[in-house]
Amino acid sequence: MTSPAITVIVPGRDVEEFAHEALRSLEAQTHPRWTAVLVDDASVDGTRGIFADAAAADPRFRVVRHPEPRGLGAARNTGLSLVETPFLAFLDADDRMRPDALERLAATLEDSGSDFVVGAYVRLRPDADGPGYTAGTVQPWVTAATDPARRATTLAQHPAASGNIVAWSKLSRTAFWRAHDLRFPEGRYYEDQVVAQRMYTLATAFDVAPDVVVEWRERRDRSSITQRLSEVDVLRDYLEALGEGIALLRAAGADAAVAERGRLIRTLDLPPLLRLAETHPDPPYRIALEAFVETLPD
Repeated sequence: MTSPAITVIVPGRDVEEFAHEALRSLEAQTHPRWTAVLVDDASVDGTRGIFADAAAADPRFRVVRHPEPRGLGAARNTGLSLVETPFLAFLDADDRMRPDALERLAATLEDSGSDFVVGAYVRLRPDADGPGYTAGTVQPWVTAATDPARRATTLAQHPAASGNIVAWSKLSRTAFWRAHDLRFPEGRYYEDQVVAQRMYTLATAFDVAPDVVVEWRERRDRSSITQRLSEVDVLRDYLEALGEGIALLRAAGADAAVAERGRLIRTLDLPPLLRLAETHPDPPYRIALEAFVETLPD
């Protein structure tokens, strides 16, 4: 049997409603040489059983379980410690990967020799009149980061790539992560941002591909972390992550990317937060937001 080339790290906690879909999307991959580490972050619902059943039925799945919940960053780090393949990727257990995602990204990376490749993604939104979810279209900021296709580019040449800050739209060389000891912050809500900007600033070169590789779920019950920005502690973590990402870009001398991130945050992230702040019952919410706005590059 040919050894796997790609390890997909799949963290999840209490995602029994969606985990089957995530795992089926891996089983449907047209790239045949993958394996997956399923990291159960101490689920109390049926997630544990779904992961265990998948591993029992398909040797490409391996399950690791945290005895206590440690968060998404820690779950991803647990998976990272078990990677033995040349390439690695991430898929959250409530999302779906497009069938040709791994094949498309691996072909690009093998051809270019770059450190990693970034693909496009779409939101998976709940249907208004039913229990299902429907994938939307590629949003403008995603298009700016990934279209047109580029091979062996850099942040200086393509600063808009810094707008793609999610872990699960990328395929990376494992050696790149090892060489730079890349790990996710633990105990944080927004652990992707800083890692993504470190990747862009450390890479010798990276690729971008306009192909949609992941469908990112917007949960109907609004329980995912990206849907909880009305909570003060979540907001503070989010703003801190944004600020740390900009600081990393600035320290690396990536001035064009700093300007790009400032523009994108002002046009995309801030408007809904400012609307929330207008009627938010907790004054620290408005204070934290106003303090962050003062630090943004013009």
